Amino acid sequence: MITMADVREWRMHDVVDPDGKKIGTLESVYVDTATDEPFFGTVVVGLPTRHRLVFVPLDGAQVGPGYVKVAYPRSLVKDAPTIDTDGVLPAEEEPAVFAHYELSYTAGAGGERRLARR
Repeated sequence: MITMADVREWRMHDVVDPDGKKIGTLESVYVDTATDEPFFGTVVVGLPTRHRLVFVPLDGAQVGPGYVKVAYPRSLVKDAPTIDTDGVLPAEEEPAVFAHYELSYTAGAGGERRLARR
């Protein structure tokens, strides 16, 4: 399990899939608002002039020397919902991020967002 302290240390390091293939670099972390635990990371991908951020779940992630290894294959992550590098995930798009990874989505009891960027 990656803790918030771990994530702060590993920002801007490589993110790799279970086979060690580089996906991109860790840009930020979105926490589950119900628990304040890291839930998704955003990964910088694309060409230098066309960077974008993709979302990847952090459950089962491991840190190593200079990388964060996620539990999802590169091909799945690269096809995940994206935002611009200076963008924010709109609340109405949260369910699509969860659905891409076949994770259940439930908004807060009062309709609150499930994810918050840290």
